[in-house]
Amino acid sequence: MNPLRKLAGQTAIYGTSTIVARLLIYFLVPIHTRIFSTAEYGVVGYMYAYVALLLVVLTYGMETAFFRYYDNKAQDRDRIYGTTLLSLVVTSLVFVIMMIVMAQPIAKLIGFPKHSEYVVWFALMIVFDAICTIPFARLRAMNRPKMFAFIKIFTIGVCFLLNIIFLYVLPYLYRHNIMMSVVSFLYNPVVGVGYIFIANLISSGLTLLLLMVLLPHRKLTFDFTIWKRMLKYALPLLIFGLAGNINETFDRILLPYLLPPDIAMSQVGIYSACYKISILMTIVIQGFKYAAEPFFFSYAKESDAKNVYAAVMKYFVIVCSVIFLGVMLYIDLFKYFVGSLFYSGLAVVPILLLANMFLGIFYNLSIWYKLTDKTRFGAYLSIFGAIITLSLNFLLIPIMGYMGSAWATFACYTSMMIVSYFIGQKHYHVKYNLRKIALFFGLALAFYFLSKAIKIDSLALRLIVHTFIFFVYLYIIIYFERPSLLKLKKTKV
Repeated sequence: MNPLRKLAGQTAIYGTSTIVARLLIYFLVPIHTRIFSTAEYGVVGYMYAYVALLLVVLTYGMETAFFRYYDNKAQDRDRIYGTTLLSLVVTSLVFVIMMIVMAQPIAKLIGFPKHSEYVVWFALMIVFDAICTIPFARLRAMNRPKMFAFIKIFTIGVCFLLNIIFLYVLPYLYRHNIMMSVVSFLYNPVVGVGYIFIANLISSGLTLLLLMVLLPHRKLTFDFTIWKRMLKYALPLLIFGLAGNINETFDRILLPYLLPPDIAMSQVGIYSACYKISILMTIVIQGFKYAAEPFFFSYAKESDAKNVYAAVMKYFVIVCSVIFLGVMLYIDLFKYFVGSLFYSGLAVVPILLLANMFLGIFYNLSIWYKLTDKTRFGAYLSIFGAIITLSLNFLLIPIMGYMGSAWATFACYTSMMIVSYFIGQKHYHVKYNLRKIALFFGLALAFYFLSKAIKIDSLALRLIVHTFIFFVYLYIIIYFERPSLLKLKKTKV
């Protein structure tokens, strides 16, 4: 199969499952932001920031190490899978026992002394998700995106349904004194936002159960020699992942500590909700990552690998530029996905869209240190980004609140992208089409600023003008890329 068509096809499947799953979660945002106050929703954003950080610790780079060694020898694949999975199971069990024993001190440390149950719930959730990464990775390595998609969509659908039950159905029955013998067992209004966490915990546990049932598991074996080799490869990626998550989520952890207590959690809530409006960009990037990482490794030995990587980068930037412009031209519609109490944070959306686009470009560029086994550079780059993130957050949050966090994120990913490009060209030179990339990205920015400059009070007329701008941009892309797209379409599969 033509490599670009293969990557596009698998990205479409992974991306579709990610889109459906993320949209289900996305559609919870209007529910959550209309039920809970900005401060209550801030608790959700604050707790999930810790989840992202701890999940990196508990997977410690073994997912990427699995891909790196899985394709070496077919006969070693079961041993590599067993070694990786058992490694995560053991470390996860140690983690969850420690968290349960120390639940109360940890709850006090993070600011919720009356909710030690949060620590237990999240510990179990993180452990389930950590263990699931390797079965999911094996599905990707086996080119089984449909099963991957089914499990993702089904379990997220369960999470969505449980949110509706816990936040709408049971409260309605409780208020109207209906079926109280059952409702009183399942529902307590004091739990509040905790039901969001419970729904996610059940979904995570179900995901692990389905993977164990549906994915064929032969007798798992642990090979200490392979494990040491994988760990040596993976540990720099742990630093990379930790630093990366500091860049991505640590601002929500810092906001409560750097702002006055009376507004801190509300600021976290507004920032977290408006961050979700940039979901289309993150969906595409996530779907691309699921397909691209195994693809890059498996295609590395082909003679035209670098040309293919360059083409992938160009089309990736085009897609992300279209998403950026589309979201910003129709922000008057996208804003309704959050409650009106959260509209004050809409100014962060274009900043975060661009920041996440640059993060996606950085993921594309990361092939140079992964394919050359120089993963320490991934750690260096992420540490470099983390220093920028932390420095700017400490500097800007007391002055600008969550806007400071948004600009810190933008500065971090922009810097990482630029530095990675120049270092990567020295170690693994890929001739990217910078002129085309700059053209399409620059035009997206130009059309966005043009739309901002045109002041139209009527929403209907404004949307008509913005639609015209959007289609002009699409026409320009098709005009310049039509020969390449036709060539790709005619390539035999």
